[in-house]
Amino acid sequence: MEANKSQHQFRPSCVLGIDIGTTTIKVSLVEEISRKVVQTLSRETKASMVSDVGHLGNEQDVHKICTALQFCVSELSKDWLQRIVKIGVSGQMHGVMLWKQGLGWKRNNFGRYETDNVSPLFTWQDGRCTPEFLTSMPEPESHLRLSTGQGCATLYWLSKHRPEFMNRFDCAGTVQDFVVAMLCGLPRPIMSVQNAASWGYFDTVSNQWNLQRLTDCQFPVNLLPKVIQPGSVAGELQSSWYDMMKGTPIVAALGDMQCSVLSTLQSTDDAVLNISTSAQLSFVMPEGFVPVSAVAPDAIEYFPYFDGRYLAVAASLNGGNVIAMFVRMLQQWAHELGLGIPENTIWEKILTMGEDNSNADSDMVVIPTLFGERHLPQQRASVSNIDPLNITLGKVSRSLCRGIITNIHRMMSCNRLVDAGIKRIVGSGSALTRNGVLRKEVESIYHLPVVYGAGSNAALGVALAVLIHST
Repeated sequence: MEANKSQHQFRPSCVLGIDIGTTTIKVSLVEEISRKVVQTLSRETKASMVSDVGHLGNEQDVHKICTALQFCVSELSKDWLQRIVKIGVSGQMHGVMLWKQGLGWKRNNFGRYETDNVSPLFTWQDGRCTPEFLTSMPEPESHLRLSTGQGCATLYWLSKHRPEFMNRFDCAGTVQDFVVAMLCGLPRPIMSVQNAASWGYFDTVSNQWNLQRLTDCQFPVNLLPKVIQPGSVAGELQSSWYDMMKGTPIVAALGDMQCSVLSTLQSTDDAVLNISTSAQLSFVMPEGFVPVSAVAPDAIEYFPYFDGRYLAVAASLNGGNVIAMFVRMLQQWAHELGLGIPENTIWEKILTMGEDNSNADSDMVVIPTLFGERHLPQQRASVSNIDPLNITLGKVSRSLCRGIITNIHRMMSCNRLVDAGIKRIVGSGSALTRNGVLRKEVESIYHLPVVYGAGSNAALGVALAVLIHST
């Protein structure tokens, strides 16, 4: 009886990790002491919007994102929600949204948050900042290159082309910064170094915005958030939310890439290959490494990680999104031929046929850069070495998957990994773990042992970051 009573009284506390991805919200509850995952849920946001700049724009409805987030949280165990002692939020990097101070959100009669005076989320995939426009901006004082889709570039474009729209708002941040500000009731957003670096015009060595250069070009510097170190607390839960206690500390939002790596990395001898919508291959640089101030001429960049360390990253804009476009193209062709084929059927067919080893000997070469690359923004996709024998669906599917991995290898080769002391690749991300063709190509092109992380995701990673790195 006493044993049962004692067992009942011991209620382990936990941390809530929230990840706001490009297409999906994911939440994870992680026990504070054991660091075991208690519960994980996800939900598609279905938040895409039509942009007023046509195909160059990539925008999402923040209201739909917040609705999907709160649906996920509401489905978590009430018993565990009451035990949450800290909250971490990560999300898609580079993007930007705007809101009006004091008017960006409100709570309805059921206690749910609703967005109010906010802009769309202009995502990392937004292409309105053409190479010509980017050259009109001042050179950043940073080792990270400036690219379209980055927060500072998008804000500058909006200030030049949509000044009346910009005048409606006085706060800006990533969507994950907005969520933290909303939950904490912050008058102004607070941003971690990880997200600030992804916006451009941020010096990660001095931890300062390039204020002088931005001021000189009439950039709206009043919109730049206050920046704090990864793991620092941004505020506290302003009021009870789905059984979570008012006053629960919330850490400043982190980058989804860093959190995905943290959830996957088992040793500093490992490199992490994550392929979801886009693709990243990364490894942790040695302690004491400081990037040189100039932008590197190759594809590898160095992003802030945790505890003052950096990740060496080859970040491709072309991953699972390219295969998704291929599937949509096939579906559209079938429709134009008068046939109705469900998207799921096409996915199953190309993956099954692509895995067949008889389709592995194709000479077809696919350059898969439909969306360009940050270091080669004007590069586009192409197909070569087409002959009568390699135009079957299976061979084309296999060649496309090979092209995606080859493109990553061009950015960060096996030799580069070996020179850095990397002994193994850990694969993660939904596009990689669900696609046997991609996995075969990784194992063929990179001559290193490859393992696949079980349950690796940014929601788990941000919860672990709170437990390991929070101050």
